[in-house]
Amino acid sequence: MKYSPTPLNIKSWAEDDRPREKMLRRGKQNLSDAELLAILIGSGSRNETAVGLSQRILKSVENNLNELGKVSLAELMRFKGIGEAKAISIAAALELGRRRQLSKHIDRTQILSSKDGYNCIAPILMDLNHEEFWIILLNRANKVISKERISAGGVSGTVVDAKIIFRKTLEVAPASSIILCHNHPSGNTRPSQADIDITKKLKKAGETLDILVLDHLIITENGYYSFADEGQL
Repeated sequence: MKYSPTPLNIKSWAEDDRPREKMLRRGKQNLSDAELLAILIGSGSRNETAVGLSQRILKSVENNLNELGKVSLAELMRFKGIGEAKAISIAAALELGRRRQLSKHIDRTQILSSKDGYNCIAPILMDLNHEEFWIILLNRANKVISKERISAGGVSGTVVDAKIIFRKTLEVAPASSIILCHNHPSGNTRPSQADIDITKKLKKAGETLDILVLDHLIITENGYYSFADEGQL
């Protein structure tokens, strides 16, 4: 006799073990990442529950949500049980999480250290697989006025134009000082010679306009490098 497995259905689980019911009874903080992901995708496949499928997806990125945020829709759809709609739901939820991190800094965050600067810009840059150059504009009290993208490039570099930087500084939101920021997708926090050269060039240009370049931060998913902390400014 051929064995036919019984479809795995979350509704057949004990009520306290079902992700949605568990959230209602115990609160969202008591759910695992896999259970939260299972709520998003709603169902698994004939032979796998939504939680089992979620565990398998998370295992593929070593249970790292930052890495999951980098996975493309096409890569998500390679998992049996994940179609276009479920892949989009996962990507949308992770993007909302990223934007939530950004929204914490809207209320005129004061930058008093390189760590403050990193926390302000890292949610934008740390997950990118290409380089981007941004500036943080500050008022006289070192409070954030705005964050502006200057350029986007490839895996190993992006073009930085001093004229664009200082035009934004003067026109978008007149600032007393700025922090230069760019990411290294490679994960290497050390500055290249080009990074050092452009920092010196922009610091000198800022001095002529009475705009201080307070720091240049190199952002990676593993940490950051501060030119100011390292005595490079």
